[in-house]
Amino acid sequence: MTIDSKEASAALSEIGEIVRRVRQSRIYDLASQIMIAAGALVVAGNLTNFVFQRHGAYIWIAVNVLNVVAAAIIAMRGARTSGIQPFDYRVFAAFALFYAFGLLCCNVLGHYGPREQGTFWAVYFMLFYCIAGLWFGRAFIAIGLAITALTLIGYAFIGGASFLLWMALVNGGGLILSGFWMRWS
Repeated sequence: MTIDSKEASAALSEIGEIVRRVRQSRIYDLASQIMIAAGALVVAGNLTNFVFQRHGAYIWIAVNVLNVVAAAIIAMRGARTSGIQPFDYRVFAAFALFYAFGLLCCNVLGHYGPREQGTFWAVYFMLFYCIAGLWFGRAFIAIGLAITALTLIGYAFIGGASFLLWMALVNGGGLILSGFWMRWS
């Protein structure tokens, strides 16, 4: 049995498409696990901040550290099962640069209050979801834009400590729901 160059090209194209879909599926699987964990931590952080409003800075430092640790654990566990090493020193460097730039914007350039910081960090994180969507799939863009829009609606229309409850629902709950949505996709 022989195949001509057109048949060989078509077969290679099919294989390439399968590889692309498997890779995207693997990325969505890892991302969904990280999103669910991050969403749970964000819900807990907002609810804890609602109860202990004077300790918001410490609460959010703990939430952010736990988010990085959770992402590292999930990625390393995923690397063992897939043989892909998705979490190396560059990822830690990216996290460090991400947080350093955010802190620079909030504390040096902007001097934001707690409400503005809650809004800034949610929108800032979602910017990177949208950017990731340019490479890894439109689901990230949809998630980023939806959570950003809902965050800004809450910022404009929900006052006082109720904003923390809104953010628990929108930001944390949005991440959890988005994580499950990506798992089902």
